[in-house]
Amino acid sequence: MTTLADISVMLKRARRHAGLSQEILAQRAGVARTTVARMETQANNDMSVSALVRLLYAAGFDLRAVLQGNYSLERFLTRQRQDENAR
Repeated sequence: MTTLADISVMLKRARRHAGLSQEILAQRAGVARTTVARMETQANNDMSVSALVRLLYAAGFDLRAVLQGNYSLERFLTRQRQDENAR
């Protein structure tokens, strides 16, 4: 299970991978630098999904739901539609 701690680490890694400071990432995503800092450290367990999506996008990443076992939600839904159409 992915926890808030895991997400905080992933966000920090994404930012560093993109070679961005918290300030630059925040500017690109249209959020305050303190929002980036709070999300990277889990201050007050503050984790806005909309801010997370914008921050990851600004760092060059996309947020996707993946089923356990690395099976993407998109692939799951496509397969489900194919099974329904086959009936």
